[in-house]
Amino acid sequence: MNPEQSMLRAVDLHRSFGATPALQGANLEVGEGEFVAIMGPSGSGKSTLLHCLAGIFPPDSGEVWFDGQRLDRLDETRRTELRRSAFGFVFQFGQLVPELSAADNVALPLLLNRTKRSEAYLRAFSWLERLGLKGLESRRTGELSGGEAQRVAVARALVMKPKVLFADEPTGSLDSLTSEQVMDLLVDLARAEGTTVVLVTHDARIAAYADREVMVRDGKVTTPQRLEVAQ
Repeated sequence: MNPEQSMLRAVDLHRSFGATPALQGANLEVGEGEFVAIMGPSGSGKSTLLHCLAGIFPPDSGEVWFDGQRLDRLDETRRTELRRSAFGFVFQFGQLVPELSAADNVALPLLLNRTKRSEAYLRAFSWLERLGLKGLESRRTGELSGGEAQRVAVARALVMKPKVLFADEPTGSLDSLTSEQVMDLLVDLARAEGTTVVLVTHDARIAAYADREVMVRDGKVTTPQRLEVAQ
């Protein structure tokens, strides 16, 4: 892939937590609009790679590029601005605010970005409807099922129309049927919006939704080889 066509690039990333290395020379490129699934065993460094790509924390060494700029050279204030405006996040347990309603949770990132309240809630209601949650807008997220709450998290992640959606085990706490329903909606909506998706999972069925799968082992990225079948 031509680096100029990359939405995200990780170049020789190293990151340790104390004496424990998590990334040891990880490299990855993700194209605009591409859906990449990152797989690997527990402790392989896959979630650490996602967090570095998203600017949640900087690498100890190496480079992280986003849309032509060095993300790892930005200060925390600028990285926070990017996470609010250009990135969306879906985590395993949603990380919703339980005291707030579904609509409140989805509108929250818009309000933090100083969107007018009326517009923020109009967009929140629209996204909740797109995710099959019409009629549940006023429910507190603690009153929703696991699948419903995770769809609220997807709506919150996409309401800002992010350039990149980062998903870390987004279906890890759901049963298989609900996982498929959430992934079908996430993939359809991300593709409709042209959103780049980087997803971490240990589940091959979830990774199969992606355009491409990569494996992380011992802090390095390896790409599975696709064998050509003779005709």
